[in-house]
Amino acid sequence: MSVIFFRLIKFLIVCLFLFSYGVASAITPKPPQLSAQSYVLMDFNSGKVIAQSNADLTVAPASLTKMMTSYVVSDALRSGKISRSDEVKISYNAYASNPFFKGSSLMWLDIGEVVTVDKLIKGLIIASGNDAAVALAEHVAGSEEKFVEIMNEQARTLGMTSTYFENSHGLTSTSHKTTANDMAKLANALIRDFPEEYHLYKEKQITHNNIPSYNRHPLLSDPVLNVDGIKTGHTEEAGYCLVSSAVKDNMRLISVVMNTNSEETRKTETKKLLSYGFRFYETVKALEAGKQLHLGELWMGEEDEIKLGVLNEVYVTVQRGNVEKLKAHFIVEKDLMAPINKGDMVGRVFFVIDDETVAEHSLVALESVEEAGFFGRTADSIGKWFSDLFD
Repeated sequence: MSVIFFRLIKFLIVCLFLFSYGVASAITPKPPQLSAQSYVLMDFNSGKVIAQSNADLTVAPASLTKMMTSYVVSDALRSGKISRSDEVKISYNAYASNPFFKGSSLMWLDIGEVVTVDKLIKGLIIASGNDAAVALAEHVAGSEEKFVEIMNEQARTLGMTSTYFENSHGLTSTSHKTTANDMAKLANALIRDFPEEYHLYKEKQITHNNIPSYNRHPLLSDPVLNVDGIKTGHTEEAGYCLVSSAVKDNMRLISVVMNTNSEETRKTETKKLLSYGFRFYETVKALEAGKQLHLGELWMGEEDEIKLGVLNEVYVTVQRGNVEKLKAHFIVEKDLMAPINKGDMVGRVFFVIDDETVAEHSLVALESVEEAGFFGRTADSIGKWFSDLFD
């Protein structure tokens, strides 16, 4: 009896140990605390913020400003307003972009020389050239002042509600401010909207007028993290800033670290953020674009039913190991009335793990349905009256 008793006790202890280990292994630790004034870690596809601190604090962006300069230039290229082969004569304003300012970055343009837009874009992105920023601004808008107006308009369009630009390069100016959150939104937009330019952010060197300039991003050669951009920044007011993006296992993360005390600090703190995100989170494609989730009842329309779903692919970021628990539920508005246009929101899709909502997206019409004629609307009005009566 005693042998059986002790074996039972031993079995229970082993079970308790295994249970405790399983619970502990499923726990995701808190995000690292960084030596930075503000920071944010965001998944590119889902938009989920994995970690943040003071992410809406307004700070000076320094050369992170050039991300928006690049965005506006890329938009002008896409619209046909300018072309890569355009030749730009370098003005005094572009040449004199604080070449002797301590730490100022340049493409090393000469006054009066002619340079193509394509070369200037490389000088802007790879060398972080203040001179290239002003030259492009003047070519796109006629003056840097007018270009800055476009920058601020684009910031509003992208939802960068706490950002205001006063120049195209990022040197200190009174009201020239942004936030870590806004920089993450801009990074997301750069990668999403202009992949043809984004690939330049991982290029390491450019030479102009026989002067080599180097990409200052410290993680492009990191042997562990697959970082492919984006931008460094530094002024006395802004401190050392770094916006990065890295890809691992089909998951892309964007990190923003603002106002650290050194180049080494911004590098190590960014590594902490990215490593944390990749180790403890994963992102999955939860819904296909255009896939029908539900056939909704429709009143007053030429059709009695309408296909409902999502127009764009939906990604969800969850703690690693929880993908199998992810479930989707949707709620449709009680009465759908024609006319309805493709893309109109008609409800919400909720993604749930263990009864906790981890993400939600709009449920939309996947097709357009016109309003029925007089007799159809009359018949539906009577039918709806009876439906409401017995509901």
